Amino acid sequence: MGNYACPECGHEWPVAAAAPATEEARVYKDSAGNVLQDGDTVIVIKDLKPKGSGGVIKQGTKVRNIRLVDSDHDIDCKIEGFGAMSLKSEFVKKA
Repeated sequence: MGNYACPECGHEWPVAAAAPATEEARVYKDSAGNVLQDGDTVIVIKDLKPKGSGGVIKQGTKVRNIRLVDSDHDIDCKIEGFGAMSLKSEFVKKA
């Protein structure tokens, strides 16, 4: 198994993270205020430069089948050409 990585700060954590003991009904919203759910497709709204990578995730990149997590980076996903990483919901909009 690999790790998820934040493109903004370079923080990494394992894909199989431990589930929290208590489940709260947190509402995740994109940059426009639309409610996000697991499995949604989102679009990146600005160029993101992942640390430790030579590439750039371009504005307009579609990210399919997102997974919402309770951490400082709300979205775990796989981006074609970059692999598994985490994004903040403030940098995406629902497609």
